[in-house]
Amino acid sequence: MYKKILLAYDGSQEGRAALKQGAELAIMCQAEVCLLAVLAPDIGVIYAEAAVPSDLPDRMLADIQESLNEGKAKLQDMGLAVETRLENGIPAGEISRVADAIKADLVVVGHREQGTLSRWWSGSTGASLLANAKCSILIAIAPTPETPA
Repeated sequence: MYKKILLAYDGSQEGRAALKQGAELAIMCQAEVCLLAVLAPDIGVIYAEAAVPSDLPDRMLADIQESLNEGKAKLQDMGLAVETRLENGIPAGEISRVADAIKADLVVVGHREQGTLSRWWSGSTGASLLANAKCSILIAIAPTPETPA
């Protein structure tokens, strides 16, 4: 079924759900796995750095690299060989670009609930992928704690 799966991962709860579901599929399909983290530009940070330079960009890079390493370790613990990639840019564009470059059959991303203003401002990664991807997409939903009856 799937021979090459691209897992988009950011360390969030939604990202962990995508990692788990994508890993389970990779095991079932005996697929190759590429784990991708994207460092997205933050316009506020760009403006702040222009005014008063700090180590914030380095810390942001270190955090995303740590998430990538964490995800890789989890996949390896499940017995998967993993290629990792860290890219800079708009997440949906980078996910689509990397999926094309590695000839992925499936892209797995997490779903993050956003308000209308947030979705308008930053866009929906999932919706953008649906419009541009040349392969199948799985949008993983993180389990929510059940509320008492």
